[in-house]
Amino acid sequence: MTTQHEKAAAFRALHERPGVFIIPNAWDAGSAKLLASLGFEALATTSLGLANALGRIDGTGAVSREELLANCALAAQAGVAGGSIEDATGDEAKPIYDFGLAAERVQAAAEAARALPLPFVLTARADNLMHGRRDLDDTIRRLQAFEKAGADVLYAPGLRDLATMKLVASAVSKPINVVMSAADPSLTAAQMEAVGVKRLSVGGALSRLALAAFMKGAREMKDQGGFTWVRDTMPTKDLKAVFH
Repeated sequence: MTTQHEKAAAFRALHERPGVFIIPNAWDAGSAKLLASLGFEALATTSLGLANALGRIDGTGAVSREELLANCALAAQAGVAGGSIEDATGDEAKPIYDFGLAAERVQAAAEAARALPLPFVLTARADNLMHGRRDLDDTIRRLQAFEKAGADVLYAPGLRDLATMKLVASAVSKPINVVMSAADPSLTAAQMEAVGVKRLSVGGALSRLALAAFMKGAREMKDQGGFTWVRDTMPTKDLKAVFH
């Protein structure tokens, strides 16, 4: 059986080998198993997906730390190999930590990560763009500071086009993560690899896709008394094959 240390080493190696890789975001044990069954080499979590599953609003503190950790129990058994730290405060009046404090928090997280008995991958996230702060220069400055503070992967959610991705990727030397829930969905992995992106995640987009299909079927039942949506459901035998 592969140990947690071996899984962490394999995850780190994904960031060091040539080429881009996709790390889709699961929100519960079932979605994680389904994604793993397709052969993805690594999976991420999503706070939005968990909040959706619990019927709560993401980012409001409605999901407790205890609930978040409990939801990661399966992942812990499978071998958690990394985590992220944000510079978002959760305070709408002042949504982003001051530059100096943000860098200090990343440094503290990096020190904690290095103290672990496995090669934990620390991602540092600059959240300016997600909070209406369109200052790309400040976002890049933060990512550069986070790299210097010891982050292994850098992440600025909200990068949408190839030119901006290339600008950010060229400004740092550590791997860049792009989240496709905020990027131009017509872009391909190959195009983003060509401008220097290393890792692609999707945030809560797969959760929202699942809920969109759910609501489409529910509306057909409610508005038309129809059930054609049943034709698009995943066969029980296929679910059993994954969940056995």
